[in-house]
Amino acid sequence: MQGVKAVIAESYERIHRSNLVGMGIIPFQYKEGENATSLGLTGRETITVELPQNLQPGQLVTVQASGGKSFQVITRFDTEVELVYFRNGGILNYMVRKMLNNA
Repeated sequence: MQGVKAVIAESYERIHRSNLVGMGIIPFQYKEGENATSLGLTGRETITVELPQNLQPGQLVTVQASGGKSFQVITRFDTEVELVYFRNGGILNYMVRKMLNNA
């Protein structure tokens, strides 16, 4: 995935969000009424996100964009299982680890 760690979108279809989680990519969603245009983002920014240690489904996190912009997004992990997949780097890594631990 060429180093992609996260995606920020206005909304997700269930299958697309689920596919991102399965690949170990964080799906972030803009808060209601916000989008790239309203926040003055061009797509050329570098973003930094500090994830809390105890990340929870649907939690708000702060995004720092180059140029000094800061805004909050919603983590679109909708279940605890999705967090487990993410923490393992995706579903494939999770399954391999699970198989190796049971061998």
